[in-house]
Amino acid sequence: MAWLRDDRHSFFLAGMMWVLIVLMIVPEGFDYQSLTTTGAPSSGGAISRLLWLGLLALSVILIFWRAGLAWLLARTLNPFLLLFVALAVASIAWSIDPALSLRRLIRLGTIVLACMAFVLMSWHARRYQNVVRPILTIVLLGSIVFGLVFPSLAIHQQTSAELVGAWRGLANHKNGLGALSCITLIFWFHAWLTREVKLLPALAGGAVAATCLVLSRSSTSLAATVFVMVFLVMLLRSPHGLRPYMPYLVAMLVAILLIYALAILNLIPGLGTLMAPIAALTGKDMSLTGRTEIWAILSEHIRYHPFLGTGYGAYWTAGPVAGTESYEFVWRMGSFYPGSAHNGYLEIVNDLGWAGLLCLIAYIVTHVRQSLQLLAMDRHQGALYLALFFQQAITNLSETHWFSVLSVDFVIMTLATTALARALLEQRLRLVFGEPQPSTSGPIDGMALPLARKSFTRVQGGGA
Repeated sequence: MAWLRDDRHSFFLAGMMWVLIVLMIVPEGFDYQSLTTTGAPSSGGAISRLLWLGLLALSVILIFWRAGLAWLLARTLNPFLLLFVALAVASIAWSIDPALSLRRLIRLGTIVLACMAFVLMSWHARRYQNVVRPILTIVLLGSIVFGLVFPSLAIHQQTSAELVGAWRGLANHKNGLGALSCITLIFWFHAWLTREVKLLPALAGGAVAATCLVLSRSSTSLAATVFVMVFLVMLLRSPHGLRPYMPYLVAMLVAILLIYALAILNLIPGLGTLMAPIAALTGKDMSLTGRTEIWAILSEHIRYHPFLGTGYGAYWTAGPVAGTESYEFVWRMGSFYPGSAHNGYLEIVNDLGWAGLLCLIAYIVTHVRQSLQLLAMDRHQGALYLALFFQQAITNLSETHWFSVLSVDFVIMTLATTALARALLEQRLRLVFGEPQPSTSGPIDGMALPLARKSFTRVQGGGA
């Protein structure tokens, strides 16, 4: 049986991902004026809802159209991503705000399905970064232009020390712009190290990302950028004699990050001692700009629902609403309402309890393991997926991105997870069918799919 390459609808699928990424970055209706008064809206308008429903419908159609390949992909996909979705759906049963959880779940399902649909067609090894890197660069370039033309909207006007003069650009907040800049700079630096792009385009794209990173004044993103860039150099440009030891280095770094995450959750004694290096690295005080007080209040709330949490996305309302459980922050922190835990690990525990945290840790371990598997076959792509993981692991120590449908980081990481699964599946299919042959009629046809499933099971069982 021949394995036929499917190059159809490349621009259409890329357009779907561009729309999804832009929807996650910009405020509803491009209304930046509302950010200076009421903050981000709690629900989308008619156009936004239509776009989200369109993405959901198209994703479902594409997955059913390519059901055979989708089944093989699901068997390779990080199973704890799907388990998290299942746990989040189940949490409606005990959610403190089932309606809010349901709205979050619709967006969660759309993101996961869209990312799965994207990797089913027009796939090649560098497809992921070739689609994501340009749109992130365009958004950052637009942020610079937006800041120059409308500084009152693109630059924070608050008087608090951490926000004075900080740019948010086209994002909702300076930390959002900082995270986007960090990820984009990682993409361009990786592309230059792997010679995917020439020096001048890499310098141009990297300069745009670096400019936004500095303007955002996000010290956490700056620290994550430096760490990940050094990591990429070690992984891609280290002497060949040191490369066999890189998996051990990766495992050690993952262990250290998880220890810090557990320390924040007060599962490990000596939180103050462990937080001191992070405070020094990011240039913040020991309270991490008030985050430790937020964590303390949230930890008290978690003790009432330790095992299953209070429902996915149900705790934080769009603003300080009297009578809600999150309103406690208003009277305990002087009318301050953080809007999130400012820690991705703590947010998961608050939403889904220790069950959710165990799912997150298992997802992390599986992602690293799969990335190391790919690293042995395709060093360049394996390094990229590891780099993006470390960027997320670091920023989630002081920001909320893990499995958050309010953060574009979740889209980028979920797309990385599905792209990683497709890359591993691609390697296994090559062992069965060899190199794919050019075709305009589609990939493995209906007659070949049973053979693909049987051979895939045999190859998977053989440890390939």
